Amino acid sequence: MSASTTCPAPTMQLDETRGMLLGLAGVAIFSLTLPFTRMAVAELDPAFVALGRALGAAVLAAAWLAFKRVPLPPRSALWPLALVAAGCIVGFPLLTSIALRTLPASHGALLVGVLPLMTALYAALRGYERPSAGFWLMALLGSGLVVAFALAQGGGTLHLADLLVFGAVAAAAVGYAEGGRLSRSMGGQEVICWALVLSAPAVLPLLLWLGGAQFATLHRVGPLAWSAFAYVTVFSMFIGFFFWYRGLALGGVARVGQVQLLQPFLSLLGAALLLGDALTLVNCLFALAVVGVVFAGRRMQVRH
Repeated sequence: MSASTTCPAPTMQLDETRGMLLGLAGVAIFSLTLPFTRMAVAELDPAFVALGRALGAAVLAAAWLAFKRVPLPPRSALWPLALVAAGCIVGFPLLTSIALRTLPASHGALLVGVLPLMTALYAALRGYERPSAGFWLMALLGSGLVVAFALAQGGGTLHLADLLVFGAVAAAAVGYAEGGRLSRSMGGQEVICWALVLSAPAVLPLLLWLGGAQFATLHRVGPLAWSAFAYVTVFSMFIGFFFWYRGLALGGVARVGQVQLLQPFLSLLGAALLLGDALTLVNCLFALAVVGVVFAGRRMQVRH
């Protein structure tokens, strides 16, 4: 048997492992998004936080593209890039910023736990990937654990802010799946940078319209809120996607997306450290259960 026929399987396994590790790095960065957003919207308008961070990240993205002398994206990439922008740059930040005015960061983080299932479902419906029955079972089990925990934390009921978070999750699922697929041909850095730059002409007037009243009171905003705003601009909206989209491209949208089941519990830890939210033994036990589901799902087949 020739070397060319024996290499693909080990190479694919190595790519999946690298993809999982890169995805985990992205999730670790994203896990602090809700706690820092909660800190920012305590003094800043939610629309200003959501759209301002997108515009700030677009400036960083334009500088990166110019420094790397990246050519313009092909015409075929414009629609997927528009979906990335609508889902990850506008939809998710705006809806979560509004929700976190009244919703604790820890509770919102738990609701985001259904994002991996939504991402895998969108990728399957679009025909990008075909997860096996075993994979779907693990995805449903992990999402069920997260939702059950969220309901238990919320007293068994869902409120308007919860529905806003679920809307944000649906928007992010579209952006993640489209961006992960496009990253295989363009590269993760190019995908998020072009999505940010192309969204800027729409984000700027939205910022002036929805968050314009904030400009008159910016001098009253404290350093803590500005630090939180800086994190969600530089890391949540920019650097985190470098790891995330590269991981999705290497390991697959459905498989690597399951790493995000860990995000709610990393967010709980971040909320405990940054906001003083309670971190209980039950939280830790749920986290361990979800970790087990992620590792089990790692062994299930996903066809590209």
